[in-house]
Amino acid sequence: MEEEPEPHATMTATAKDTVSSEQSSPQQEAFFNNEEADVGFSASCLTTAELQQHWRAVKQEFRSIKLLFDIPSARIREQTVSKYVVYQIVVIRSGSYDCERVTIERRYSDFLHLHQELLLDFSEEMEDIVMPKKKMTGNFSVENIAERRVALRDYLTQLYSLRIVRKSHAFQAFFTHQELKAAYNLLRGGRFSRALEDLQAALILQEKLSSHNPTLVIPTLCAILVCQRDLEDFDAAFQTGRRALPTVRRYELRQYHGPLLEALVDLGYSLELPVAQLQDELTRVRDAPHGQASLVSLKELVVQEFV
Repeated sequence: MEEEPEPHATMTATAKDTVSSEQSSPQQEAFFNNEEADVGFSASCLTTAELQQHWRAVKQEFRSIKLLFDIPSARIREQTVSKYVVYQIVVIRSGSYDCERVTIERRYSDFLHLHQELLLDFSEEMEDIVMPKKKMTGNFSVENIAERRVALRDYLTQLYSLRIVRKSHAFQAFFTHQELKAAYNLLRGGRFSRALEDLQAALILQEKLSSHNPTLVIPTLCAILVCQRDLEDFDAAFQTGRRALPTVRRYELRQYHGPLLEALVDLGYSLELPVAQLQDELTRVRDAPHGQASLVSLKELVVQEFV
């Protein structure tokens, strides 16, 4: 299986703003640590230790990421006019103990929809992959459900083995679209605690599945920041924003750059952190030819997702 780069948004350090250690609060110390993590790399101004740290980070980007899929259980769900089986799916990062395991539920019809979507774009690549068939009778028997759990698990493993398929939008969306759509609906309805919980779970899956493209997690990180800020957890919101910013810079995500900087500056002021560098960067972004896109607030940008 091919090696895939790990999502990695860490860059190396320049000097801190001059603030005496006697005057630094714990929040300011945390800010400086993050500030060191995402300022651009310049070898001429780094010590040997800092250079070693930088190259360790670079090597980390190319660490092999392999995923395992498990469907450990299933349950029958009965509604007024329908009865169906939902399968609990777990995505596991292999190679070391994965303590971040999120379970999602999908029906057989969701697998079928995924298969049909993939065939539209990858019919040749998938010619040897067979979608487990639905039986005409006995679909709710314990034996048939157990047999299908194994078949669907193997089906996902086969799909993941195809590089072009596992990087596709359809494959990614199969694992996160339903949960993200529900989370954004909760966010728009002002139910920020529930939305935050669902977004954080979806983020874990996105990070495992999208190591080839770190930009895919940026909308989710921004939505998490909005929830944390509205729940008045300013420190967590600031850290989430700092986590997203290096990727936004690196991949020139202009849609998010200005709104994210504006949110970070406001949060920095609330936390009494030094934000002069962020303010200067925000001014440059707004003065750029595409600066009009930065006039939208981060929350306005976020609530447009999944409309």
